[in-house]
Amino acid sequence: MGDSDVRELPGLDLDRLAAWLAATRPDFVTGPLTGRLIAGGRSNLTYLIGDGSSEWILRRPPLGHVLATAHDMGREYRVMSALAGTDVPVPRTYVHCADDDILGAPFYLMENVAGTPYRVAAELVAVGPERTRVISAGMVDALAALHSVDPVSVGLDDFGRATGFLERQVYRWKKQLDASYSRDLPGADELYALLAERQPEQSPDGIVHGDYRLDNILVDARDRVAGVIDWEMATLGDPLTDVALLLLYQRLGELGLPGVSDASGAPGFLGETEILDRYAERSGRDLAHLGFYLGLAAFKLSAILEGIHYRYLHGQTVGSGFDKIGDAVEPLLRAGITSVKEENR
Repeated sequence: MGDSDVRELPGLDLDRLAAWLAATRPDFVTGPLTGRLIAGGRSNLTYLIGDGSSEWILRRPPLGHVLATAHDMGREYRVMSALAGTDVPVPRTYVHCADDDILGAPFYLMENVAGTPYRVAAELVAVGPERTRVISAGMVDALAALHSVDPVSVGLDDFGRATGFLERQVYRWKKQLDASYSRDLPGADELYALLAERQPEQSPDGIVHGDYRLDNILVDARDRVAGVIDWEMATLGDPLTDVALLLLYQRLGELGLPGVSDASGAPGFLGETEILDRYAERSGRDLAHLGFYLGLAAFKLSAILEGIHYRYLHGQTVGSGFDKIGDAVEPLLRAGITSVKEENR
């Protein structure tokens, strides 16, 4: 079982996993396990697991420095399980393990959905502008579908505290940014102060994905959204935070900042106005205070990327491409300050 070599699969011991599955789900696995790390992850570790007849995806937190409340495998597993059967396409979930003794951290297994997570513009250029338009429209529609789900109807009424969500988000990401301190970041205090002072009234409560973007969507061969993935930051709250983060990712990608997808720059991809109009039509939500939400998105993403930068500095990242992540943080903070100030002119 050479694939179980920890040098090849950091964070995953296939022998221990096989023993746990044999005891927990004795009919689930039919042969020796193999596995490989799926490249491209910059947060949770994702592996493809197989037994010779079936394949699954295993998710677990990153190695080393893990921020409080981040990388919650139980949240991912619960929200995807709850959304099964709704209009939101999610992978089927199989088993969740909260015991750190098995792999050193909680983990879960889910369906290996057949689909492409488009990340770079060249991938969409290859399919052409007409298909790119369909794919980007599907991305918007899936988000509107998520924000139309009644949390109570799917058993997620206790999944988070929607009241006071924006205030807590501002405080949370300040705390997380401070927890990854390794350098001075001009603009962090200014953006925090602006967000604390200028919060609008929240939009109606809903299920928030927390990291919604094109490369967290699996697109099938017919250009349909086959699965929305990476739910580690999902909660109940203000869904407009998802909309703002989606737009921010696209702006940064088009600027060529490191570690951010540039897929939205492909010909045929919906522009910002088209995205907002389509989302507003399908969700019925008011986007009047988007500047604040863009500022909050910039603050949040700064904290996330600074956490990754911290782990990179301490040799705790797995894979390549982490050396430039930290370069995006200061431009993000400046962009967030501009967004909040422009809304309040």
